[in-house]
Amino acid sequence: MKHSVWLAGLALVAQGAAAASWTLGNLPAYYSGRYGTAHTIGIFYDPTYIQYRDSLWRVKLAVPYMSVSGLPRGSSLSGGTIAARTQSTQTTNASGVGDIWLVAHYTAVRERGLWPAVVPYGKIKFGTASASEGLGTGRNDYEAGLGLDTTIGTNVFPFAHVGYRVVGSPAGQALQNIVTFNGGVSVATSPRNVITALYAGAQSEQPGYPGPSGLIVAWSINVTTAGSGFQFYVDRGFSAGSARIGGGVGGQVVF
Repeated sequence: MKHSVWLAGLALVAQGAAAASWTLGNLPAYYSGRYGTAHTIGIFYDPTYIQYRDSLWRVKLAVPYMSVSGLPRGSSLSGGTIAARTQSTQTTNASGVGDIWLVAHYTAVRERGLWPAVVPYGKIKFGTASASEGLGTGRNDYEAGLGLDTTIGTNVFPFAHVGYRVVGSPAGQALQNIVTFNGGVSVATSPRNVITALYAGAQSEQPGYPGPSGLIVAWSINVTTAGSGFQFYVDRGFSAGSARIGGGVGGQVVF
């Protein structure tokens, strides 16, 4: 799943546990890079999501529209990034509905003193993107993982997450299950402004290629006390399996 969906909750990080709320948001982004191929691939990824949040649960459903250019024929995206690539000299362009994601986080252990909050999570990627167009694999993925979240002082929020994804592999592609991970820190520079630096990566779903990894810097602005606001971020890839550069801008309404 692209970082734009994950980053959508950062504007609320400084608010801590709160009354139950619903969020409707959209955070389009564009990524460009070779992703281990001979071509520059451009991916526009535009997820619209709805989220329920209370003091223990955060459940999000994201439905993306996406468009890709310069994709080598026979390659497949998954969740808005490259799952399987070929070295074909021919490329294709395609647009349509991407893979739908359902993500749930549960605070199993609350933060107390030096002990961080322990937050297991689960994700399902529904294979709704067109496999024939290369927008998806046509298979579901399932991920489970664990997050650790803590607070330093009143406005610094370190976090780390690691997960294991069972990857649905189409016939002939031999995709493999992967470990995913990220870690970083959010800093509330004011009650309504949050700056986040995040390193995120994963193993490659396709054997023989480097996995994606990159640094994301995001700025989240709350324009209401409930958390409605805007987000901006840039993403710099560090590996040949990543986009070279990417970024997004969007917002959410909390009610």
